[in-house]
Amino acid sequence: MIQIEHVKKTFHLKNSDVRALDDVSLTIATGSIYGIMGYSGAGKSTIVRCINFLEKPDSGSISIDDFGKVTSENGKLTTERDGKTVPVTEKDLRKLRRSIGMIFQHFNLLDRSTVFENIAYPLKHTGLSRGEIKEKVLKLLELVDLSDKKDAYPSQLSGGQKQRVAIARALANSPKILLSDEATSALDPDATESILKLLKKLNKELGLTIIIITHEMAVIREIADRAAVMENGRIVEEGEVYDIFSTPQQPITRRFVETSSSLGNIGKLVENHTVSLENTPRKKLIKLTFTRDSVGEALISSVSRKFDVDLSIVLANVNLIGTDALGGIIATLEGDPDHVSQALDYIQKSGVRVEVIDHA
Repeated sequence: MIQIEHVKKTFHLKNSDVRALDDVSLTIATGSIYGIMGYSGAGKSTIVRCINFLEKPDSGSISIDDFGKVTSENGKLTTERDGKTVPVTEKDLRKLRRSIGMIFQHFNLLDRSTVFENIAYPLKHTGLSRGEIKEKVLKLLELVDLSDKKDAYPSQLSGGQKQRVAIARALANSPKILLSDEATSALDPDATESILKLLKKLNKELGLTIIIITHEMAVIREIADRAAVMENGRIVEEGEVYDIFSTPQQPITRRFVETSSSLGNIGKLVENHTVSLENTPRKKLIKLTFTRDSVGEALISSVSRKFDVDLSIVLANVNLIGTDALGGIIATLEGDPDHVSQALDYIQKSGVRVEVIDHA
């Protein structure tokens, strides 16, 4: 388990101070895939760099399995050992970092080294023999499906293949934690899907705890078990991924969710006067959210028949989050005012969330 408690970090620049982390607390279960999302400057990359102490928190504590709790006071790191508070040394940090792999958006490969040499690089000073290094690298190449590329150079690889090399290199020291900082942002959709499948495979087969840093909600939807949303250095929302998608609580989370759904286009349709936003007693523009318990309901046709109203679909979207479906429909509901009111009440009682869309 990774336990982050009340972590703060401020960068002191020439003309100003930037508070990157403002009292951040998180719990990340061992063996899980955890997503941290936020726009640029939210603090998500800083929290990841604090986990492996490439950035030292100003204050707060971080606990990691098999390493213990590290507390920071004014940037000075201490831990408990044999009942005593002792400083955390650079040797301690090197040991910790070997148990944490990291992959980045731009791969950070050595251009003049082969794929084999890139993966072998972290093993140079580990005391392994050449034969042991070769055996380990070949196993990693097989794990990431790149056995036939061992003698190739990065310039001869696609973006997805480069990221696979970077993942294999990050696994060279057999880490228990893998940090992914925008690792799919530079990839096309097919390569992104391939890398996410690989990460899920590694999580399952190796028991890796994976922390995904991203601004892409679709990545979180595809791979994560739980997620946190960051804004201005703070955690503003946290929970199961399905709950975050189905019932986002904060404005920034709702914006993230809209970017991964075609339902977010309703604003453009209203701006272009393709859809009217003039809600009256006879006509409503509504959004229906079908969760895992109601997604199979044949609601549209039954409501139209039961209450003699016209329910016309404007936009529709279905996402698969893990193994559960989450559906959404934006529609116009029109008819006798009493029938419209009864229809809305009936839909809500059917377990479907109803929102009337207005200018707000």
